[in-house]
Amino acid sequence: MQDPTTVLDSLRMLVADRPVPLIAAVLALIAVGWPLLWRLTRTVVTIAHEGGHAVVAVVAGRGLTGIRLHPDTSGVTVSTGAQRGPGLVFTFLGGYPAPSLLGVGGAALVAVDRSALMLWIAVGLLVLTLVQIRNVYGGAAVVATAALVGAVAWWGEPRLQTGFAAALCWFLVFGGLRAVRELQRGRRGGRRGDSDADMLAQLTHVPGGVWAAFFWLLGGVAVIVTGWVLLF
Repeated sequence: MQDPTTVLDSLRMLVADRPVPLIAAVLALIAVGWPLLWRLTRTVVTIAHEGGHAVVAVVAGRGLTGIRLHPDTSGVTVSTGAQRGPGLVFTFLGGYPAPSLLGVGGAALVAVDRSALMLWIAVGLLVLTLVQIRNVYGGAAVVATAALVGAVAWWGEPRLQTGFAAALCWFLVFGGLRAVRELQRGRRGGRRGDSDADMLAQLTHVPGGVWAAFFWLLGGVAVIVTGWVLLF
């Protein structure tokens, strides 16, 4: 068993060496864990989620009709094409892992001192998403998010850019996990039939609970990888 003193010394060294990503992680946890802040910020995770559906739909050869974001932080991506088959399966599969994958990818850039690049990539992805938005609230949410990220990328000092970029990465991976938790709680509460997990169950005959567990696994791995990349 490791000596508690050694553990404390390791923690002190980690705080001394990586204060910015640690503070960013704490702030992201507060944003995700505090219900009031989560209601205000969850739309960012929804944007990433619906963007994941949209990207996979296009890659799978489906027609993309548009994306709608709603004030209750839900969203929907509409695509056209075959009503069964791998393309539709992968389209439904692309939503919940998207925030986590974006968080990990962003963390990789932050770790090699490319925070500004990461932020500009985020702005570019938000602009591409805006093109597909089909309602006023959704457009306002995407524009507001892009404006905030762009302002930090354009005017922020390097240390601010690093801290903001790290916080955004942490928020996406933590928020991705919380979104899966909400999915699972909704299914346990009887709200089944139209969730991604339930649609995947109908298409593949694999139980929705298995798909929810798969989303949990991906989200958990993303948190671990992000922590390893940013802190060690």
